[in-house]
Order: sequence, then C-alpha cells, then structure tokens
Amino acid sequence: MISETPVNPEASQTEVGETPKIPKIIVVIPTFNEAENLPVVYERICDQNIPGLGFIIVDDNSPDGTGRIADDLSAHHDGVFRVIHRSEKKGLGRAYVAGFKVAIEQGAEIVVEMDADLSHPPEEIPRMLQALEDHDVVVGSRYMPGGGVDPSWSLGRRLLSSLGNAGIRAVVGISVTDATSGFKVFRTSALEQVDLDSLRSNGFAFQAEMILACERAGLRIAQHPYSFRMRAAGESKMSAGIVYEAVVRLLPLRFKH
Repeated sequence: MISETPVNPEASQTEVGETPKIPKIIVVIPTFNEAENLPVVYERICDQNIPGLGFIIVDDNSPDGTGRIADDLSAHHDGVFRVIHRSEKKGLGRAYVAGFKVAIEQGAEIVVEMDADLSHPPEEIPRMLQALEDHDVVVGSRYMPGGGVDPSWSLGRRLLSSLGNAGIRAVVGISVTDATSGFKVFRTSALEQVDLDSLRSNGFAFQAEMILACERAGLRIAQHPYSFRMRAAGESKMSAGIVYEAVVRLLPLRFKH
C-alpha cells in the first residue's frame, strides 16, 4: 500500500522533535571519501532535536580519513554511535545491510537511511518521522508533487535521472515514484520482515530491490517529497553505467516470485 504525505510548512521541527511518541532512532550512513561532508551532516541532523538519536557510520576504508573523523564524532556523541570499519569498498547495498543489522542489535525502533553528501536534507527527517506514525516505511521522493532536483543540474543530468528512474520502476514493477531513493525511514519491525541477507543488488539497484522487498512483504509505505541537492563536496558516484547495471541486475527480480 503506497500513500503520499504532503509538504506541511507549518510543521515545527522542535514540536516534532519533542513528541514523546518518537522512540529510539538510529541514522545509518554509508561513507566513502566523505571527510568534508560527514561532520556537517552530523551537526545538521543533531540540530533537529530528535530524542533518542543515534548513528551508525559504515565506512569503506576511505583514503581521505572519513573513518577517523567518524571515530572522533563517536567519542563526543551522547548515545549510540557505532562506526563500522570495512577493509575495502564493498558496495552500497552491503553497507546498508550491515548498518541495518547493527541498528537492530542496538535496540533501535526506527532506522533512518540517508547519504552523507547532504543531498538528502536532514530538515525533512522530522516530517518523515511524523508520516511513519501511520506507516511502516517512508520513502523520500524527488518525483512527486512537492519534490524536485537541484536547479543547477544540466539537462543531461536531469534526463539521466528521470529516464533512469522511470526505466528501473518499469523493470522492477514497483509503485513508488522514486525507485532509487536513498532517503528512507523504516520501523525496525518492518526491516525484520525483510530478508536482508537475500538482497543481492549492491549499487544504486539496492534501493529499488529494497523497495520491492518491502512491497512484497505487504508493508505500509508512504512517500514524502523532498528536494534533492548537489553534494556539498566530493565527487558524484552516479553515471549512465550505474543505471544500466541497475536495470540488468533488477530485471530477474521482476519474475522471481
């Protein structure tokens, strides 16, 4: 079941953050060469005044020292803050699965999935948490009313993103408007209904496979609009090759069940 949550400019982040219904929340962030961005995204998330907030950073041995910076942040965070150091770059999908499993072990009741590069605005998290009160999963979407992409994007980048998204949605057969969204909020009880070890995609295709798994599990899914922004620093990892790989890897899943 897919529903949409409207933008509510009247919602106060402080009021949302102080709502006693919000349980322990852990933000899972995979990193590779995000030394400049990680401290900024950490501060902006903390600024939302979300009670019971924790972090799990999954770093793939970043040459720029991101893992060391994550360790430094961990030493100053009052609450759950785990850093998973992987010996090499093992892919986005495996990073998220590792983070989700540790979040569950740490007793999280809600798990937030997002990138470190500030393309996902932390200011939207409180509103996504509100939407989760009546759902199992909330998916941030660029491709629904109220959502959008960075105005600085070139026409080629816009076409790559929109056509790639449409192609992946058609191939996989999922209902959400943003197939490759890496901005999601899950109830832990929902994650436990998904066989995380069965997920095979590792790059951007992981996002679509995860949504497909949630839909097939019968979870209540809401969509929340947000405006995607260019990464604050570092290099983008998106390319036409990644979209092609996603389509090739995801096609068999359409007929798996």
